[in-house]
Formats: sequence, structure tokens, C-alpha cells
Amino acid sequence: MLIDLHVHSTASDGTLSPSELVSMARATGISLLSLTDHDTTNGLKEFEQACLVSGVAGLYGIELSAEYYCSVHILGYGIDHEDSSFQKTLATIRRYRDERNAAICGKLRSLGLEIALEEVQAESKGKVIARPHIAKALLKKGYVSSLKEAFDKYLGKGAPAYVPRKTLMPEDCITLIRKAKGLPVFAHPGAVCLDTESFELLLRQLKDLGLWGLECYSSHHRADEIFNFLRMSAKFKLKPTAGSDFHGSIRPEVKMGIDVPDDIIPDELFSLAIIRTTTPAETNGEKSYLRGE
Repeated sequence: MLIDLHVHSTASDGTLSPSELVSMARATGISLLSLTDHDTTNGLKEFEQACLVSGVAGLYGIELSAEYYCSVHILGYGIDHEDSSFQKTLATIRRYRDERNAAICGKLRSLGLEIALEEVQAESKGKVIARPHIAKALLKKGYVSSLKEAFDKYLGKGAPAYVPRKTLMPEDCITLIRKAKGLPVFAHPGAVCLDTESFELLLRQLKDLGLWGLECYSSHHRADEIFNFLRMSAKFKLKPTAGSDFHGSIRPEVKMGIDVPDDIIPDELFSLAIIRTTTPAETNGEKSYLRGE
């Protein structure tokens, strides 16, 4: 079964629109798709409509950034994305992001690269600005020959124009998602720079605070890491999930869809889909139906 519970659209730092992602998922044969843009739900309305038209089982989602000695990302599934308190906090997070983008542009100018924030905004087409949009502006003006070079030379961590993010703590992300009636999941744990003992301590703490799942299957993980994270999810009674962290052409090596055993993805996620299809646990040929019917 192909699953992808971690994809990004042009609403944040992906290169495909929500509708294009849904079309790709349908063509690929993905059984359950979640749009998880960074710090925004602005793409979810288009995503919902595309799912309804295409018959793709889609799940409302988001990805929040946090800091815990290192960068930690928390995914939220089945969120009430119209909740006013939830949206107010997201607006604050995006303000932090805007301040960071302005600081990055300032550093680039100090390096002799004339990049104005307005040029970056034009690249984002009014959506949430992220470093890939700055990279596109650098490419368009001929300062770099590729987006990868932009990150390697200027924008990546440790590069001369890098600016750290101002983010929430992991427990704040979990609380925010839970208050929005969502299910919080620890994203791509293989990308977290913690030793096994420290990581398990963090998982135990976050489980006690309401963490629901662990993204065991990821494009970031080797086979042995997947096995280890499945072991951890069982140990801490966390639900295993799967996501590619697909961004489109900006990360061409990452393909949409993760191949997983039929019974590995929790039925709760299928039941929260905009269009619900028969879950792996159901064998009675039940017809698909819209959530709420």
C-alpha cells in the first residue's frame, strides 16, 4: 500500500500546488495523502476540493517547527484548521518566519547580493515565504546556478546568510495540535541529531504530553532506522506513520509515496480523511463516503 502523510505545496515551500499534489497522488495510486505545509493551512481548502473531485482520500495536516537542543518537527493530522485560536498562533509563527526572511535578505545584501524582500515575495506568489523562495530569487538574478548551490553557498545551516528560526517548543506544538482536535506525530526522527538515549527520553516526555504517533517510514530513513523507529513506536505506544517529505522539484531525489505493509497505518487516520475509503482492517467492500455522512 502506498501512503504519503507528509507532503508540501506552494502554500509553503513546495513547488506543486495542492491540486497538483492530489493529481499526482491519484496517478501514483496513493491510498491516503496528507498536505502538511509549514506553519500554514492556507492550501487546505484547495486540497479538500481537489480530493473531493478526484476521489483521493485526503487528510488535513500541518507541520510545525520546534527546538529541543536541535530542530524538531511535529506533524498534526485531522486538525480543525478553521479554529480561531489555532489560526492566531499560526499567524504569530509566520510573523517569526517573516522576521527571519528579512534578516536573511539583509545578510545577503551585506555579502553584495542585492536581494529585496519584495523580490522574494514575488517568488512566493503571496504564499508563506520560505528559504526556497529566497533561493529562487538568487537563481533568477544569476547569483547561483541552482537551488542547491543557493543553499550550499548561502542559505543552509552554517552558511553566511543563515539565520536561526524562532520557533515553539515541542510540547507547545503538541498542545496546539491537540487543542485543534488533531493528532500530533513526531516527523522524520532520523533527521534529529540526538543519541538513542536522549531521543527515547524526549519521546517518553512528549508521549506523556500527548504525542500520538511517530513517523517511522520516511524518505529520510534507511531500512535499519525504520526497523528501529518501529521498535520505539511499540515501546512507547506511539502510532507508526509514513511520509516522504515531498517538496517537488526543489528536492528531486524525494518521490511521493511510501510503500508500507497494509496493516501498519492506524485506522484512525483513514477515518479522519476528507473522503474515507475502506480501511485495511475492513474487508466487507464498504463503499467510500464523505466524512460526516
